[in-house]
Amino acid sequence: MPAPQETSSEPWQYTLSLPNDPRAVTICRRTLRLILTLHGLSHLTEVAELVATELVANAVQHTKGPAAMRLRWVAPVLRIGVWDTDPRPPAPTALAATPNPALESGRGLTLVEECTERWGWYSLGAAAQLPDTNGKFVWCELAQTA
Repeated sequence: MPAPQETSSEPWQYTLSLPNDPRAVTICRRTLRLILTLHGLSHLTEVAELVATELVANAVQHTKGPAAMRLRWVAPVLRIGVWDTDPRPPAPTALAATPNPALESGRGLTLVEECTERWGWYSLGAAAQLPDTNGKFVWCELAQTA
């Protein structure tokens, strides 16, 4: 593997198109790790992998069509976004005061909200520059810390 680069102040962006396949989650996580390492941002990897995994898993589980993950760096912010074909808004599940460790789903967007500086979503229309012109784009931002 090539040596990691110093953190760049130059903006960059990658988009990874995904089929509706559970293996897409692992592929996104590994691709994200490689990109961040090569751009000298490996210190963001753990949190970035967690939130990207949640967003991609939601797209794969709750839609029938393809999806895409977009990574965008504009120093000092990494934006992770996931497009899917379902136009309905994402709905975070309210966590109980005493979390139930037996629950295996329903906490993803709450984790995204707690682990990132900002998150949101928007509906896509005809001006979309992603694989399809419908659906939604869910995004979150991680800021590089000194």
